[in-house]
Amino acid sequence: MADSYYDNPPLSAGSGGGSISPNGAYGEERSGGISPNSRATSPNASYANGGTTMSALPATPTPAVQRKVLQSWVGFSNLPNQVHRRSVRRGFQFTAMVVGESGLGKSTLINTLFETKLYAPKEYPPPGVERGKTVQIESISADIEENGVRLKLTIVDTPGFGDYVNNDESWKPIVDNIEARFDAYLEQENRVNRKQLIDNRIHACIYFIQPTGHSLKPIDIEFLRRLHTKVNLIPVIAKADTLTDEEITSFKQRVLADIAHHGIRIFQPPQYENEDEETIQENEEILSKVPFAVVGSDTLVRAADGRQVRGRAYPWGVIEVDNESHCDFVKLRQMLVRTHMEELREHTNDVLYEDYRTDKLRAMGVSQDESVFKETNPAIKQAEERTLHEAKLAKMETEMKMVFQQKVQEKEHKLKQSEEELYARHREMKEALEKQKLELDDKKRRVESGRPLTPEKGSKKRFGLGK
Repeated sequence: MADSYYDNPPLSAGSGGGSISPNGAYGEERSGGISPNSRATSPNASYANGGTTMSALPATPTPAVQRKVLQSWVGFSNLPNQVHRRSVRRGFQFTAMVVGESGLGKSTLINTLFETKLYAPKEYPPPGVERGKTVQIESISADIEENGVRLKLTIVDTPGFGDYVNNDESWKPIVDNIEARFDAYLEQENRVNRKQLIDNRIHACIYFIQPTGHSLKPIDIEFLRRLHTKVNLIPVIAKADTLTDEEITSFKQRVLADIAHHGIRIFQPPQYENEDEETIQENEEILSKVPFAVVGSDTLVRAADGRQVRGRAYPWGVIEVDNESHCDFVKLRQMLVRTHMEELREHTNDVLYEDYRTDKLRAMGVSQDESVFKETNPAIKQAEERTLHEAKLAKMETEMKMVFQQKVQEKEHKLKQSEEELYARHREMKEALEKQKLELDDKKRRVESGRPLTPEKGSKKRFGLGK
């Protein structure tokens, strides 16, 4: 039975899609080993802009791995199969946001990417009807299936962006919506029961650039600066069929120069160790097309050779959507759906959300005890604890001495006050006794001299009459 199970080779990354871990993080799609609980894609996974590469995870020293030769088949080489079965059973979830001015073909491009009518034809209001004055946030969800793999796709649209005379802070409702989704996920993580975590975070933001042929407009730069730390930005040049090949190449260079000048980070496919030459070349081709010059069309037209193709027919010829020599739609779909959808999800969870979560908790006063994750020597840790305990005892002793001295001073003050009161009473009593003694001595002299103690009544009267 083991031999028959081993005969099933592990599925490749292209056949299995990605993998979902129990805690909501997603396993590596392209690496050799897939860990259901892993949160980091690879120590060398990068998120770069131009020539600048920023590591997704801090570099940590890894212990030496001893490679052993197995004497017989064990079975853990079929872990990819197990992850694949679980992933197919649970299905996948992806949320994308489209941002751009009206009339750039956002709805058409989404319908073209997923080959389904997610957006119905829009009905534009007549010129006399008053329109809204703020950017709106609208979501459309659909469950789609391909070869037995289910995907819950959510598209977040932002009608009204850049359509007004005053576009100040037109990015604010979008930033608030992204942060609200982060807050909702953080609140779910803090619950007691976390069996079902609903991930409605934005995994990718497709930003549509108007094909002016010059450079980015101020509203484009401001939007990208505000959102590049909160969402994976994928810039696309809309309606590329309005520009020539030379104009597209020049426009791309100017857009990339503006992005590099303002320090804006856009999503670029990560690179992993031990990748084959085909994958490396594929990533290089995708990088060379950023920003993607795309043409969207969900209608079939007849080409010059009689083929039915998706595209747009003009008097001078046909623009084929799926022809790489006509536009970059194939490379955009390849990065967004076919090869790097899991990387978009992982980067959102491991980098963007973690950064937001860290800043949020620190603002709330929550601090991380770094000693929890450090490997320490028990003897050194015991000595540190002893030192801390002795310092604590010394502090307590000092405090007790201070309290004792304060109590002694208070007692001495009370005793001194009582002594002064007793001395005053003693002095008063002594004076009273001396006064009484003087009175008694005077009375004694009077008695001894025969004089009355009290003068006789009427003596002064008689003396006065005789006189």
